[in-house]
Amino acid sequence: MIRFLLTSLSLSLGLSILAAQTIDAMKSADIDAGTAFASDQGKFLFAIRMEREPRLFVDEVPGPKLARSADGLWTAKATLETGTVHSFHYEVDGKKFGGRSDVPAFGPDSYERAGVPKGKLSEKMVHTSKIYPGLVSDYWTYVPAQYDAAKPAAVMVWQDGQGLTSREGRSQIVFDNLTQDKKIPVMIHIFISPGKVGDKAWRSIEYDTMNDTYVKFLLEEILPEVGKKYSLRKDGYSRAIAGGSSGGICAFSAAWFKPDEFSRVLSRIGSFTSIQWKPGVIDGGNVYPNKIRKEPKRNIRVWLQDGWNDLENNHGSWPLQNIQMANSLKMTGYDFHLSFGRGTHNGAHGSAELPRELVWLWRNYDAAKTSQQFEQEAEEKAKPMFRVNIINR
Repeated sequence: MIRFLLTSLSLSLGLSILAAQTIDAMKSADIDAGTAFASDQGKFLFAIRMEREPRLFVDEVPGPKLARSADGLWTAKATLETGTVHSFHYEVDGKKFGGRSDVPAFGPDSYERAGVPKGKLSEKMVHTSKIYPGLVSDYWTYVPAQYDAAKPAAVMVWQDGQGLTSREGRSQIVFDNLTQDKKIPVMIHIFISPGKVGDKAWRSIEYDTMNDTYVKFLLEEILPEVGKKYSLRKDGYSRAIAGGSSGGICAFSAAWFKPDEFSRVLSRIGSFTSIQWKPGVIDGGNVYPNKIRKEPKRNIRVWLQDGWNDLENNHGSWPLQNIQMANSLKMTGYDFHLSFGRGTHNGAHGSAELPRELVWLWRNYDAAKTSQQFEQEAEEKAKPMFRVNIINR
């Protein structure tokens, strides 16, 4: 639910020093284009400069009234729900102007906190595969400050891992905060990039192909390499795997083909579509919803995230396929969750909700155990199947 603050901002009425500094940090071109905003733990500041009075809309509904300063700067504050994405735009003379979609609202666990020790990101390491002959992949490890070599750590593998190597992306901050609060176990995070053979990128071949080659690559090559430096748990109960888009279906496939090796799956905007489908030769990810309904149940826990503005192309429909996945998992009793928002095909929503994703995936984890039978939550069982409501016509 959106909660708008009652007080709009105006420089002419004595805008706070902090807000003034925030506006100073915004790009002038963004302010003029109506795309400027700043946020901090759900508190948003919007700013636009023009002579005519604009109207602000947030998540397609009228937002707080804008206040005007002497130089034509219009500003407003709003407090928005955290852990998800929002959109905004303006109307000027009845016409839509400016705005952005996929605006993340980060919660408190996504910000640095005093007293929380930082984990350590390794240097980039390079691996040449034998399972994929000639495939060269970069990877990094992120090790929490609480890691103790005498106690084997849980493991989480992240596809497209190069995107997590900057602390500005907030994932490392979330890992630190949740580990400190004991909301997730001490674990070694492995950030692995899709590889290349010569100059050819193999991302789709690795990620979208529906077989067990990629998970064997992880189990037989990458994890043993990391295991030379760190003490790792070897039970699937203590391993999770995550990714977005093609990396999302890749994460699901790893657990689908090897549920005893990876039992926890995080799939964001997963490409459960026909990208590597070759009719009569190999299945594509588009068949997963039916396979889930027809094949024996795997003991895995799955978080799916997508948005109703995700891709629609010749490979398929990302929103509809993720809903199909959710309904199939629900029907067959899987421990799953679908987080479905307004986003397009990017990582903003998943990044904003990362704390919730990780806490849910690792809930009730007990380091004294090596297995657990995952059961669908009672709250989920009580809910109906997902249904589609046409909203754009």
